[in-house]
Amino acid sequence: MTGEVRIVADEAALHAAAAAEIATALASAARARGHASLVLSGGSTPRGVYAALANGDGLPTPVPWRQVHVFWGDERHVPPDHPDSNYRMAHEALLRHVDVRGDHVHRIAAELADPTAVAADYAREIRAVGEADAFPRFDVVLLGLGADGHVASLFPGSTALAARTTLVEATFVAAQNAYRITMTLPLLNAAHAVIGIVAGAGKAAAVRDVLQPRSETPVLPGRLVQPVHGRLLWLLDRAAASELGEPVS
Repeated sequence: MTGEVRIVADEAALHAAAAAEIATALASAARARGHASLVLSGGSTPRGVYAALANGDGLPTPVPWRQVHVFWGDERHVPPDHPDSNYRMAHEALLRHVDVRGDHVHRIAAELADPTAVAADYAREIRAVGEADAFPRFDVVLLGLGADGHVASLFPGSTALAARTTLVEATFVAAQNAYRITMTLPLLNAAHAVIGIVAGAGKAAAVRDVLQPRSETPVLPGRLVQPVHGRLLWLLDRAAASELGEPVS
């Protein structure tokens, strides 16, 4: 099962489509329960989505930011003011421009020395805010897809892919000689909605191998994103979808 797949003309259309989906889902959750939750991603494509959300023009409904709790799917093991920080990017592109409550912004305290302790602390914060389930259910999880098929900081071959009971893991990425902190697959897959956004021809092979894998294709982390009781939507621009075969339903 690949979930829903929608192909749009270009990256600008991708940003607008993702922002519209996020706004609609958050407004619906806030109306239903009085609060909503959004998990943000790092990367260049999400930055454009955040700019569209911050601008607000063209959204189908206003985002009730005062009722939204904001989390991160992953973070590099760097301070929040570091150029590589996912928190910093989201703050600059989105959070400083909208009326989100400070106590509703739940960043990963990745500046702490021990990445394992960072992961454990973030798991406790998620549980303190989330529903009292084995895996709290976020309303919207936004994910990118790496050229190697990774999502969040779940890279091919990562030991964190095997997590079954934990919410957050510290994982060492050998290619970067650095730790990352990431939500686990069971937590991501507990979400009410997961929106994957992919732009550019450089991601086309990964999109093909996630959405239309052949029998010999290794199972990439992106393929393992399968919400248990939620919606999965892949938004692709034409370049990212260029290696897909028959139309994906």
